[in-house]
Amino acid sequence: MKLEDEIKQKSFGTPHRRMLVNVMFTGNWLQKELASQLKPHGLSLQQHNVLGILRGQYPTPATLGLIQERMLDRDSNATRLVDKLLEKGLVTRCQCSENRRKVDIIITEKGLELLQLTDFLMQNLEEKYPQISPEEATQIGDFMDKLREKKS
Repeated sequence: MKLEDEIKQKSFGTPHRRMLVNVMFTGNWLQKELASQLKPHGLSLQQHNVLGILRGQYPTPATLGLIQERMLDRDSNATRLVDKLLEKGLVTRCQCSENRRKVDIIITEKGLELLQLTDFLMQNLEEKYPQISPEEATQIGDFMDKLREKKS
């Protein structure tokens, strides 16, 4: 459905304004879709993101700083998210042996198993949009990258 129909707006003034609104609307729409699929597994989008980062690091521990800099939503409170995952038994946290001020965070076997379960959610989400070819998906990704380019 066209953006204009989705949000009941006839015009946006400029093509760039329409693009910006469309990117924000579509990003929120996709997040809502994934969040609703993660909810039965007891995970928020941000918690799922932290687990994915930790799986990518596994078996090497990660620090809160590393998690924070790699998160999709960098305004999230990584400490609070790790605490929630710790309560669920999905991560462990311990003091680094070389630097006592540093805390090491590692995904647990239970966390890895949960991510394996949720991997099919991402695959299902990808397969839900057959109207987008792999080439178009690459193009869209490239356009998103281009949006974030900094001009000096």
